[in-house]
Amino acid sequence: MIAMLDIGKTNKKCFVFDEDYRIVFEKTTALPETTDEDGYPCEDLELLKDWILDAIAGILNDGRFQIRAVNMTTYGASFVYLDEHGETLTPLCNYLKPFPEALQKQFFDTYGGQAKIALETASPVLGNLNSGLQLYRLKHQKPLIFNRIKYAVHLPQYISWLVGAAKSGDDLKSSPDLAASEITSIGCHTMLWDFQKNDYHDWVKSEGIAEQFPPIRPSNSAILITNDQSTHLHVGVGLHDSSAALIPYIACFEEPFVLISTGTWCISLNPFNQEPLTAEELVQDCLCYLSYEGKPVKAARYFGGHEHELAVKKIALEYDIPENFYKNIQTQAASAAKTDYLNFMRQLVEKQAVSTRLVIGNSPVHRIFVDGGFSSNELYMTLLAAVFPEIDVFAAEIAQATALGAAMSIHHFWNKRPMPKNLILLKKIRV
Repeated sequence: MIAMLDIGKTNKKCFVFDEDYRIVFEKTTALPETTDEDGYPCEDLELLKDWILDAIAGILNDGRFQIRAVNMTTYGASFVYLDEHGETLTPLCNYLKPFPEALQKQFFDTYGGQAKIALETASPVLGNLNSGLQLYRLKHQKPLIFNRIKYAVHLPQYISWLVGAAKSGDDLKSSPDLAASEITSIGCHTMLWDFQKNDYHDWVKSEGIAEQFPPIRPSNSAILITNDQSTHLHVGVGLHDSSAALIPYIACFEEPFVLISTGTWCISLNPFNQEPLTAEELVQDCLCYLSYEGKPVKAARYFGGHEHELAVKKIALEYDIPENFYKNIQTQAASAAKTDYLNFMRQLVEKQAVSTRLVIGNSPVHRIFVDGGFSSNELYMTLLAAVFPEIDVFAAEIAQATALGAAMSIHHFWNKRPMPKNLILLKKIRV
């Protein structure tokens, strides 16, 4: 079996999959946030660390499970800075925190302008969502902290190091090979990676930031951990969640498709669009991800889940109704709350359609798969099918695609059975 950690901004999940990729254990929590040095809300790293170590220890000590590997997937744009002993140096920067305008201007003035850097790194200009700029800010505003960094790692790789160090009893100083960089985390709107040169961008090297990164390990790699009890455990390097969510679909379907992975962000992913990213697409929040195989995947992001969460809270507050009122909205009698929600959803799906058409481009896509939270929202799915009459739209019934994809990425380390092809059930949406 494999233990999987799936760390979202809202929910933290831990799973155990058996060799047939069936979930045999699931644990979910929502952890309270803390604030950073400026009072801005952010992930509580210490709380997260404790929860992860407790969850993994509980699974490994559970006699029902024969765990041969652990892997993890998390949200992106999240750097953790480690000193030589593996201690964290700063709070985890919230990617929604505004980036200083003067510093952003300084950066682009120095390195050739927004359009040039955005195109070369396949990253729209997004402030702290460009996680490379978080390091640039640290270097220029807090050089004393920057100079203490032994390694800067994205959140999936921090958790990989954390689990590996806990199981081996080593720290960063004695086992530096436990620290790694990984391409799906580097290659997602970070402004770190030059997609034309397939290497860190020149600005990363000019600033001396590349020196803060541990070596890049393959996304399908794992380190074998042994300890005094002679237990053997393969610990994966970790993956960015959007890239992980695509893996089961690539494994199961050969005909061209677009996947809309829905959560806080609704991300449309098209692994079959080979058209170069344009400046016009970039300004509409289109970008490229690197797949776990290191191939560019054209993607477009829309903050749909976040907008939906805010709208639901607003309507519920206005009409003094529960926040889950929308779950059976189509069968409810007419009401002002229902009307407001229907109008909001029409606008949301129109925005979603604009985002998704960006990645379809001229590629021969005839199917759209939707997974995540919105796949079970009947109104969203019906409206989406209506705005794409030329394409078959499916709600994808798959148990935890993000965690599943990360588990599949290191299949050969823990699973002797062939990779299954029947993991995804599709429900065609009829208008």
